[in-house]
Amino acid sequence: MTERRKVFPTAEELRIWRDFIETTEALRSDLASRLQSESSLSPGDYALLLALREAGGRRLRPSELAARIGWRRSRLSHQLGRMERRGLVRREECATDSRGAEVVLTPDGAEAFRNASLPHLRAVHELFVNPLTPDQLAAAEEIATALRTGLKAPRGS
Repeated sequence: MTERRKVFPTAEELRIWRDFIETTEALRSDLASRLQSESSLSPGDYALLLALREAGGRRLRPSELAARIGWRRSRLSHQLGRMERRGLVRREECATDSRGAEVVLTPDGAEAFRNASLPHLRAVHELFVNPLTPDQLAAAEEIATALRTGLKAPRGS
């Protein structure tokens, strides 16, 4: 029995896990819905535009962009195609390497990001920050850090 407890979660731990997952999914869904309705941007659009906006020269190589937002290259490629058709980004030859390309934030993409940011940040504040006390917010940060550290740890540790 003791060995089983070390490998499998208890009923109480499973209940907490389900509550955590269901709550984070509901939060993500509500934020995504608001972002889409208020700005016509998907969470993927917003993540990509944010990464480009923060990048030097508002441009990144696709591999670096994928790494910054935690996506596989194939997902990024499909997303970029949709965003290029809407004029939010464009691909250009890399100035330092003629074999490569860079993804560039267009003026329309920068404007779309600016227009989406205030309503999105308001929604984050309303749905995530407001319901928590300062201590709960600090605990949420500690939990996120511990989980992220655990995901980076080698398996079997």
